[in-house]
Amino acid sequence: MALYRILIVDDEESQRQQLAGFLKKQGFSVTTAESGPDAITICQDKNFEVALIDLKMPGMDGIELLKKLKELNPEIQVIMMTAYGSVESAVEAMKLGAYHYVNKPINLEELKLNVKKALESYHLLMENKYLKEELEEKYKDVQIIGDSKEIRGVLSTVSRVAKTKTTVLIRGESGTGKELVARAVHGLSERADKRFLPVSCAALPETLLESELFGHERGAFTGAIKKREGRFELADGGTLFLDEVGDIPMETQAKLLRVIESQEFERLGGKETLKADVRIISATNQDLEKKIREKSFREDLYYRLNVISIFIPPLRERKEDILLLVDHFIKKANQRCGRSVKGITPEVKDIIMNYDWPGNIRELENVIERGVVLSRTDAIDKGDLPYLGLVSDKSLEYVPPASHSLKDMEKDHILRVLKKTNWNLNKSAEILGIHRNTLRLMQEYGIQKSTD
Repeated sequence: MALYRILIVDDEESQRQQLAGFLKKQGFSVTTAESGPDAITICQDKNFEVALIDLKMPGMDGIELLKKLKELNPEIQVIMMTAYGSVESAVEAMKLGAYHYVNKPINLEELKLNVKKALESYHLLMENKYLKEELEEKYKDVQIIGDSKEIRGVLSTVSRVAKTKTTVLIRGESGTGKELVARAVHGLSERADKRFLPVSCAALPETLLESELFGHERGAFTGAIKKREGRFELADGGTLFLDEVGDIPMETQAKLLRVIESQEFERLGGKETLKADVRIISATNQDLEKKIREKSFREDLYYRLNVISIFIPPLRERKEDILLLVDHFIKKANQRCGRSVKGITPEVKDIIMNYDWPGNIRELENVIERGVVLSRTDAIDKGDLPYLGLVSDKSLEYVPPASHSLKDMEKDHILRVLKKTNWNLNKSAEILGIHRNTLRLMQEYGIQKSTD
């Protein structure tokens, strides 16, 4: 067992020796100092869990020493030792951060009990400190990258709603980063030291979704061989993220509404009413207003979920953010894959900036990671990009008649690409995978810009 370190500061030698001897017998590592300056010198080189400080000492008194020690080690637990006539000063010391005080002459058993409680307080403080550091590390990747007006608006809303307890509905197309925004709201909230639990409402059938949310008792349904806690129980005190909330069945919507309004629920197959203090953040890529009109989404639930709405625009509407995201994803992929890619070629830049990104940020990240893995130089080149999607387009798909010759097919395809790019020769050459000069084939095939 590790020896807990205790510092005793008292100008009376007999008092120091008595306390040191007693605490050493209890298994503590004890250091003594006869004055405040001596104690400061010692604490500059060594950390202590607990300090016993005499309130009345010549020169630097206990109050001043308390302040100095707290500056050196904010977590140290200080027990003030005081005469009966100085209780008011001891109480003042507690307001300044002292853990407790004991009266002289000191009752050693009482002192032992106070030291043990002070150690418990110290370890609780340290646990919270490590937890906060862990959270900072955990949420350092929760970065909403972008400098567009749209993203600045999202960030402004996130910072304003994070400290509240209200529900938040995040809207946007698939791949725009809705869960990332939800994690940012949680990470900036007072619940950040509690759990953030996501639930994909579209991935589970009704019974399993209810079990996932509310839990179930043994035998509640086929396959329920033992009791299971639901996400509401597990997220108590924290945040529950309901992704694709528009896919929740109507019956489950009614149960969800009840939990939001009363914070009470029952497990499937259970009779016990349970409580959970959970903040709800939901997300959808669907038109909930349309679903309300179609009677497939409850209007009252919609208003409960949509107290604060955050819309994340698609990537094609904030193209000024694309290159910032590219740099971010290259660094991320380098770390993950052990590569040292520095950027993209000008040709890739043009391709990326002229693509509509139907899969949004998720698609961009996948493309960049692929490019980092396949790159043979320190820059991602066109050959490192996936063919489908980036350098082709579904609108260019064409099934020629069986009577067409190879030359006819080539002419038709070149013409379709030229029309698609509004007769931009550079872009057409990129899509066709040929050099721009090779488009002299236009003359050979008699292709003219006025061709319909």
